[in-house]
Amino acid sequence: MTTGEALASDDRPRAMSHDQADATHFGGPTGAAILMVVMPLVSVYLSACIHRHGGALVIPTLADLPVPTARAALYFFAWLAFQIALQIVLPGKIVTGLAQRDGLRVEYKLNGLASLIVSVVALVGVWRFGGVRGNDIADELGGLLAIGILFAFAFSVFLYFYGFSSKRREARTGNTLYDFFMGTALNPRVGRFDLKLFFESKIGMTTWLALTLAMAAADFEKNGALSTAMILVVLFQSVYIADFYVFESAMLSTWDINYENYGFMLAFAFVVWMPFNFSLQAQYLLRQESVVPVWAAVLLVVLNLAGYYVFRTSNLQKHRFRTEPDAKIWGKPASFIQTKRGTKLLTSGFWGLARHTNYLGDLMMALAWCLPAGFSHVPPYFYFIYFAPLLIDRERRDHKVCKEKYGDDWDAYCEKVKYRIVPGIY
Repeated sequence: MTTGEALASDDRPRAMSHDQADATHFGGPTGAAILMVVMPLVSVYLSACIHRHGGALVIPTLADLPVPTARAALYFFAWLAFQIALQIVLPGKIVTGLAQRDGLRVEYKLNGLASLIVSVVALVGVWRFGGVRGNDIADELGGLLAIGILFAFAFSVFLYFYGFSSKRREARTGNTLYDFFMGTALNPRVGRFDLKLFFESKIGMTTWLALTLAMAAADFEKNGALSTAMILVVLFQSVYIADFYVFESAMLSTWDINYENYGFMLAFAFVVWMPFNFSLQAQYLLRQESVVPVWAAVLLVVLNLAGYYVFRTSNLQKHRFRTEPDAKIWGKPASFIQTKRGTKLLTSGFWGLARHTNYLGDLMMALAWCLPAGFSHVPPYFYFIYFAPLLIDRERRDHKVCKEKYGDDWDAYCEKVKYRIVPGIY
């Protein structure tokens, strides 16, 4: 999710070396230390509010802390092993990514859509014939969350030390705490198995959908039917995640893949933050009834579709400009600013209206997912509340990096494309 640009490629092998990374993101080492405490606590607190207090914001007690269970561990590691097996066994397209910050282009095996379909079929089969009900998963959410948090910390320790085996030119600060949080390597791999892409997609995205579907199954088991609110949440999120895999190759041009190291921040995000916190709407609707009239459902569908159009079209325009520079945008040849670095800054289509209109589409969809929960409690709105400042911060960080990279050319780009996210407003 970066500003549209075409990066130069360089397939030459690099000797092991080290770039001094920027240690100011997220408040530097102090901010990293705070976030490593706050992120797990927020996840635990939100879960407790919904599953122990009916969605109300409360002062937590020790009784609200989730406890790992043997059954939760069985579910967690069986699912992890299943997703690893699908990544290895299922055929996939081999795609070469863009030149990354050190100039190298990396190959990825993409089989996400097939993996998602097999995963959903397997979940339905286990629910129908395997004896694991939606309520079983709902009852073990606390244990699953606890296991996920412990795994994220342990896995981050592995990533920290494993990153030093990289023979690429990696960016590190030299501060142990901050490098643990941000990571010591850009794309750590075990053989050809790319850990970052796997955990972001197969664990972050697919597990998010799996939990949402499990909550819907539990709701159906309890009531014999699904509420309109639950149907909307399941439909919106299912389409979003399926779309992610349909356009999986576009992921290879994002900030996460090409610029941010793989450390605790992303590891925790993929294992815990995405699946458990992004499915809060479905978790809430399992516990609390929300009535959505027909007219409101229609408006929510329109909001979600409009957001999806802005989000997907923006990202496709950027991706095609990077990979097919001659491709037309809105029926016309793409306009751009040619930089002194030899790369191009896109100023056509949505990227001529604002520097990150894709974020606007994301936020529109996020709001559509939260509104079916009604207005009685705050926790089901966490996704939007968290996502808005996250995207604003990411746009600001991207702006800073691009200013350092392009200098006067970036100033010229910002003069031409004046707005950051919302055309005419911000």
